[in-house]
Amino acid sequence: MTPWRFSLLGYKLGFAQPWYLAGVSVALLLGIIAVWIGLRRKAGLARAVPARLSDVLAPGVSVALPALRSSATSLALVFFALALAQPQCGEHAEVTKRRGIDVVVALDASKSMYARDVTPSRLERAKLELTTLLDSLKGDRVAIVAFAGDAFIQCPLTSDYAAAKMFLRAISPEDMPQGGTNIGAALLLSRQVLENADRGAKDRVVVLLSDGEDLTGDIGDGVDALKELGVRVLAIGIGSDEGERVPILNRSGDVVGYRKDADGTTVLTRLDRAGLTRIAGDTGGEFFHQPRGVAMGEVLKVIDSLQKSELESRLTMKYGEVFQPFVAVGLLFLALGILLVPSWRRTP
Repeated sequence: MTPWRFSLLGYKLGFAQPWYLAGVSVALLLGIIAVWIGLRRKAGLARAVPARLSDVLAPGVSVALPALRSSATSLALVFFALALAQPQCGEHAEVTKRRGIDVVVALDASKSMYARDVTPSRLERAKLELTTLLDSLKGDRVAIVAFAGDAFIQCPLTSDYAAAKMFLRAISPEDMPQGGTNIGAALLLSRQVLENADRGAKDRVVVLLSDGEDLTGDIGDGVDALKELGVRVLAIGIGSDEGERVPILNRSGDVVGYRKDADGTTVLTRLDRAGLTRIAGDTGGEFFHQPRGVAMGEVLKVIDSLQKSELESRLTMKYGEVFQPFVAVGLLFLALGILLVPSWRRTP
């Protein structure tokens, strides 16, 4: 919820969690009900016990004590609600620096990624693991390059991981303007993204997720371009060495058949382990593969070990937290409510 800021007599005040202020109304309502019940206590006693016998049959019955006890407890809840709302007083400027590395994710979105030798499919498993990667990054900037027969920037370099995840979910082989697989184009575009970055990081990596089957591109040009810039490739192989059929899906995502070549033979797609290993090795990176899955945990360890650079700094306003006095006053009222007894007995 958006913080509530306002000024009072020239002082900057506010509440970081204003929705807790609803607890103030609830506490006051409960207090009013409790006081009303206490006031009716005397009237109920008068109806049940004759006035001349009240001191004998109900000695020490008080109207004020239950009302005071309920009021104290209600006020304690009011101050606790105010403390939970995180009251703030005063403000000061503070420079916030973000440190990290630049990461370009190059995701294969060719139709071979529909293969289901990885559950639920190569592409969906890659998206799931990349979401885990985005949730684990700390201060790093990330960009997404999607590629099939050609490559394009799906998400520019950003530290807004929520936006990056939204762009990631939108990637689909059906939206690729050109069929096939062109890893070289993806590597060249990844270099362009990193080269044009504002205040680029010292350490930069390209996380390549693919089955490695390059059908149309020239991988050498892309590898040379990244080596020249000092960018390493962390290649993640997705798929099996044995090969898997490429399903044809309808609009509902159900399998309605399998792709065949011009001779009518069912097309099999295999993991090109050697090709991905060569790309990673030539750039000083590493190749990762996990059977029936995606080896994202090992990639995160490599990213965390790289040298972080200052990517951006911004001036932010900080507000002083003053919830402690409200907690202290609330505890005092709570103690008072516990100590007060609802009735007292006179000693003969």
